Amino acid sequence: MKTVVIGATGHIGTSLVPRLVQAGHEVVCLSRGQRAPYEDRGIWKHVRRETADRAAEDAAGSFGARIAALKADVVIDLICFTAESARQIVLAIEERTELYLSCGTIWVHGPSVSVPTTEAEPRRPFGDYGTAKAAMESWLLSHSRVSGFPVAVLHPGHIVGRGWVPLNPAGNFNPAVFETLARGQRLALPNLGQETVHHVHADDVAQAFCRAIENRAAAVGESFHVVSPAALSLRGYAERVARWLGGNPDLEFLPWEQWRAGVSAEDAAATWDHIAHSPCCSIEKARRLLGYQPRYESFQAVCESVEWLIENGKIRI
Repeated sequence: MKTVVIGATGHIGTSLVPRLVQAGHEVVCLSRGQRAPYEDRGIWKHVRRETADRAAEDAAGSFGARIAALKADVVIDLICFTAESARQIVLAIEERTELYLSCGTIWVHGPSVSVPTTEAEPRRPFGDYGTAKAAMESWLLSHSRVSGFPVAVLHPGHIVGRGWVPLNPAGNFNPAVFETLARGQRLALPNLGQETVHHVHADDVAQAFCRAIENRAAAVGESFHVVSPAALSLRGYAERVARWLGGNPDLEFLPWEQWRAGVSAEDAAATWDHIAHSPCCSIEKARRLLGYQPRYESFQAVCESVEWLIENGKIRI
């Protein structure tokens, strides 16, 4: 099939595009053209690449028409962030396209009630990102039910892989946390370290998108969590990282206000977002309907990211 990938050179697209090519798709990649894929393997020479400024074209009302002109069988949208942006593209492509796959986020759920959280749980998002993605999901699935247009929404967790800094055991993106743990130095964690984070390897997200295409009938009209088999507590995550890197875990636990006073405002804001959500999501639905089988557990996925950081001098242990 002719498949268009919007946002093709980012975290997910770097793994997804090669999978699509290997599966025999005619792939058209759209991106801003500001960076290469994280792993620019030779397989990328087999794809058609186009440059697009989605934000500008959305504002001008022309982005949907651009995608429609490509006459794709499948459109995979990795960078749609609002219901209005989704509406513009869907209304433009629905007469021709056989499947529209949109990338959401597990943050559509907000705080967990029962865990692991299923896709059926009521949406209680907070913060701009989760709220906007929840509104996008709601519009897409509602429109699919009314119009019959084939839509599915895939909700990844905290994406990790070679090429970027993973979410760390303190719930933020400061790579120095890994150095602290490797050296056996004391690491402070907020509260009791029992909040959770739920990673997923970028290639497992790519796998899920491919499974949704292969199992179109089961995917249409549904949303799916795309995460590793199990979440990690901050405390357990820190202990495993320390031992893996050759250190002895030396952790202390501080009340939130005391903890945040000892880190930068940027790190504190990131940590608060993650511990306030504390996601722990079920993948049973994706397993059952799509055949999704993640290759990586959370810790395995993180290790691959950290190894890349070490190899490229981003952290020193």
